[in-house]
Amino acid sequence: MSSISASSIQADYMKLLITQLKNQNPLEPLDNNEMASQLAQFSQLQQLESMNSNFKNVLTTTKMHYASSLIGKDISFVAQSSDGTIGIVNAIVDKIYTDENGNIILSAGGYDVSLENIVAVQN
Repeated sequence: MSSISASSIQADYMKLLITQLKNQNPLEPLDNNEMASQLAQFSQLQQLESMNSNFKNVLTTTKMHYASSLIGKDISFVAQSSDGTIGIVNAIVDKIYTDENGNIILSAGGYDVSLENIVAVQN
């Protein structure tokens, strides 16, 4: 699913608005207040998109710093062992990296663990 940005919606709106202005009835012109209101709404939407993008970047940076602070620490996480049983595993984090989807992964005791799967951290 692709997302449509406020900029692309606003560009489409401007094309439609120009077409309406070219073809309007001179005796019944478009309402200027309505057009100004719609343009202001697009501006607000662009600002919200920008804030959302900035917040996402801050959150990603914060997660990366937290993951970095776990290097050398003993973590507990749920994992499946080689014999197929599922249980809590304790291991020391030896590195972190991001996968192809941008998820932060910790390498600990031969396991790849996402931040969301950590249940405890010890020094």
